[in-house]
Amino acid sequence: HYRYQPPGIPPPVVYRPFLLSPPKPKASCPKNLVPTFSSAPVAPLPTIPSPPNPTVQLTTPPAPLATITPEVLPVETSAPATLSVSTFTTTVSAVETGPGCLNVPLEPSTTKTDSSCLSRPLDLVFIIDSSRSVRPSEFEKVKIFLADMVDTLDVGADATRVAVVNYASTVKTEFLLKDHFNKPNLKKAISRIEPLATGTMTGLAIKTAVSEAFTEQSGARPRPRNIAKVAIIVTDGRPQDQVEEVSAAARASGVEIYAVGVDRADMRSLQLMASVPLEDHVFYVETYGVIEKLTSKFRETLCGVDPCAVGHDCEHICVNSNASYYCKCRNGYILNADKKTCSLKLKEVKVEVVEDPCKCEARLSFQKQTQATIQQLTARNILPVVSDKNSSSDHRRV
Repeated sequence: HYRYQPPGIPPPVVYRPFLLSPPKPKASCPKNLVPTFSSAPVAPLPTIPSPPNPTVQLTTPPAPLATITPEVLPVETSAPATLSVSTFTTTVSAVETGPGCLNVPLEPSTTKTDSSCLSRPLDLVFIIDSSRSVRPSEFEKVKIFLADMVDTLDVGADATRVAVVNYASTVKTEFLLKDHFNKPNLKKAISRIEPLATGTMTGLAIKTAVSEAFTEQSGARPRPRNIAKVAIIVTDGRPQDQVEEVSAAARASGVEIYAVGVDRADMRSLQLMASVPLEDHVFYVETYGVIEKLTSKFRETLCGVDPCAVGHDCEHICVNSNASYYCKCRNGYILNADKKTCSLKLKEVKVEVVEDPCKCEARLSFQKQTQATIQQLTARNILPVVSDKNSSSDHRRV
């Protein structure tokens, strides 16, 4: 409501303007709106007998004289709405600083449009099946899946490096870990991948990835740097060679294997290839049309969670180390054999006895007083006894 009371004119006049637009239940306003007030030129008020010729200024008036309390209403933003109340004109203009209704401040958006994550550094190799069973349109969806995966990763020379191994009856390394260190170049290289011929030599593809893609010469980081090595296998058929021994050797060398089966993929073969626990490393989708849905799952897995933030058994300090953690102790402590608890270093234990000079002076004063008292008691009680003995001996002599 708008209440306006000219000076000295009782009673106040209450104006009830019409609604700017009918409220729409459960519907947000079309734009972020907050009212701003701009004053049109003010015409003088009509002449009133008492007091004569009142005037109104739109500068800030005393609170009792004029109070403007706009009601929170939805506003259409096609054109500013104007309310005319006598000769006082208020223009409500739409300002994009709210979530769609008047008098509601805009909250900062917490939704991130960038789907990338600061993942732990990885040496990541995709091993993709492009045999005859994979139709060209389906292979294009595999490439879209790879491009989406690249978007979710923190790609860089010091972050995640990506390589692709393409296989059918033969194996082709499309590009190595050292070839591309940014997302645009990676996605461009993925778009140029072409399917191969017949056959599904999955075991040979895994062996090639370990011997060629996961080497330091190809861009893999040295073992002392503790960079995780990850292989993601995408296949829709049964392997035509042995995968159990090859996969076991790859896992023993430090490669973590994820197996993605599509359509006619053999679940037993996927389980033989994947790392443990199998429920976290084996995935299956019915068609290539839904393989893109695995992107979010891999994003959660590869981005990882800080184990120190989730929970740990360290007594003092937890240190995150590539999806794992280790414990440290504060200064002056050593880590116990259980690698979790800490003990105080005995050689560094120092005991300092600090004497309060005031207490020392008081103690010395007390000791002096005690000694003086003892001397006085000795002089009073012991010496007379000695004199009595002397007198008795003298008496005996007499």
